[in-house]
Amino acid sequence: MTVYKRKVDKGVILAAGDGDRLGSLTSTCPKVLLPVYDKALLISYPIEAMVFSGINEIAIVVGYLGDKVIEVLGDGSNFGAKLQYIFNPDYLGGNAISAYKARDWVQEDPVVLCMGDHIIERKAIKSLLDRQAVNETLCVDYTPAQHHQLAEATKVTVDIAGCITDIGKDLVYWNALDTGTFLLTENFFRALEELVHHFGNNVEMSDAIRFLIGQGYRFDTCDVSGCFWADVDTGEDLDRVRV
Repeated sequence: MTVYKRKVDKGVILAAGDGDRLGSLTSTCPKVLLPVYDKALLISYPIEAMVFSGINEIAIVVGYLGDKVIEVLGDGSNFGAKLQYIFNPDYLGGNAISAYKARDWVQEDPVVLCMGDHIIERKAIKSLLDRQAVNETLCVDYTPAQHHQLAEATKVTVDIAGCITDIGKDLVYWNALDTGTFLLTENFFRALEELVHHFGNNVEMSDAIRFLIGQGYRFDTCDVSGCFWADVDTGEDLDRVRV
């Protein structure tokens, strides 16, 4: 179901992972607290992008070294936001489990969801919220930049109507990349409930998208090509965005 002109004022940021691919850099520091430009923390980018777009009520899903994330970010007043924290004890599972943990907090409201380890330019979320429709939407990039690692990226196949027909890291035929920024409604969380019931903690965001598509739901896209974004998974990724 598509809802028109409904205000979106909640955000969720997934920040529970252990960042094991960064080796010693995350042995005592959560990945999302690693400094990027001018000592700005990795997670500060999605927070500031949300606040810039008028989203001030933000839930951060924490897990690995979650106490440190809470200690550093506090109540969010430094960002002009009101931060809430949700603990995901199953942070070694798929990233959709962290999203699912936020369901009660979301309370069936539409929500913007970002990855805490993604740098995202502010105007990308603004573009997402400027759309008339409030329904399941993924921000996609049709023009990958040099710093995007295609072998690691989640690929998306988008049809002529702007709808997702397939998504996954191993797609052979694709025309866009998943930027990790979503607009979600209760439909998505219902899908997660069913998937978690059947598959436990091994559920990724892409699994839920494919499930919804298979059920006949429309999953839209928002073209943010030209906006800077980056997924930081490895030390090499971190070096690239620090240049």
